Amino acid sequence: MNLKSLPLHLSFYGLFVSMLGFGQAFQVNFQGQKQQGMGLAGTALYADASSLFYNPGAVAFSNENSANVGFTPVFANILFVDSTTQNGYRTKNPMGTPFQAYGLFQMKDSSALKFGLAVYTPFGSTVQWEDGWIGRFALTRLSLSSIFIQPTVSYRINERLGIGGGFVSSIGNVTLQRDLPAQFENGDYARATLSGRAFGMGFNLGIQFNATEQFSIGLNYRSQINMKVNDGNAEFIVPSSLDANFPNGTFTSSLPLPQVATVGMAYKFNEKLTAVLDVNFVGWKAYDTLAFDYEINTNSLQDTKSPRDYKNIFAFRGGASYKISDEFTLRAGCGYGFTPVQSGYATPETPDANRFYGTFGLGYELAERLTVDASLFYTQIQRAETNLETNLSGTFFTKAVAPGLSITYKW
Repeated sequence: MNLKSLPLHLSFYGLFVSMLGFGQAFQVNFQGQKQQGMGLAGTALYADASSLFYNPGAVAFSNENSANVGFTPVFANILFVDSTTQNGYRTKNPMGTPFQAYGLFQMKDSSALKFGLAVYTPFGSTVQWEDGWIGRFALTRLSLSSIFIQPTVSYRINERLGIGGGFVSSIGNVTLQRDLPAQFENGDYARATLSGRAFGMGFNLGIQFNATEQFSIGLNYRSQINMKVNDGNAEFIVPSSLDANFPNGTFTSSLPLPQVATVGMAYKFNEKLTAVLDVNFVGWKAYDTLAFDYEINTNSLQDTKSPRDYKNIFAFRGGASYKISDEFTLRAGCGYGFTPVQSGYATPETPDANRFYGTFGLGYELAERLTVDASLFYTQIQRAETNLETNLSGTFFTKAVAPGLSITYKW
């Protein structure tokens, strides 16, 4: 590999896609335990305060003040099998820690106007590859955390129609490490570390229409968010002979996160059984190019523009809930999503592929005002790929398990 042409932007791009991609990534809309139990679907159904994320229009039909807090630890690991040597390399990722907290309020009982505040972490995880793995020049470690803050207003126009919307402020911290193909005298490889804070603004709009007492339709639109990194930190640990080639400094970059439009349907068969279905359209095509501007340029460290060529996708989610008794509710669901990553562009931090997943959930009413909900998510995917930029060639095998728990209090 030519050190002077090393594409330092590659993994940092994948970091952002992993952090906030609503279509395909390890974490998919983990913002409400009831919805997670039903295949991550719930746009057309008021579940609890978590509907502030799934459809702000649906919360217009609540008739209570409520608070909801939840946590969904994610256990995800990847096995990469090199196509030439057939050697296998694994990640040793720590647990991902996405959480969500919601507050929903009304000025008086049966008020048509509702206020809400949603704080959630759509993506937050670490990808850590084992020492000496074959793709260490593409990525060794990636760590991120992100928080979305969404104040929301909802209004019930009549007994059938509700609307709602909120502004979204997005804050993220990201750190990437990768080896460079230059060695110290002891055999250790040089290393590059890129880190920074990312900021963005957007909005979340929703409409809920209750066509009948049994059937409802929900529409949700989450806008594109332009995440910007200003004064990111670029640090290089290299042999002294290369210090001038890789000076420490700052960089700037920007990435548009995709718009997401969802159509949801819910049907209440009887007092015990309800089914839901969501169809998502995710505007990944916005990612055609990514540019990085380094404060200091050298022959080895140039500003970059890299083609990504992602495509728009659809994802399908569905499930059902069944009330076993006054206290217990059972939930189950599944989903299928197409990958936006076209052939030649899969990377060690986004080895994405078309995927199927399954979910299970359980709710228990501890008291009249207090409810506990739990869910379990599982998926596994496989992708054989040769990256056009790094020539890393092999098969990625990915498994992810995510149990979740939340507590809801109403008053």
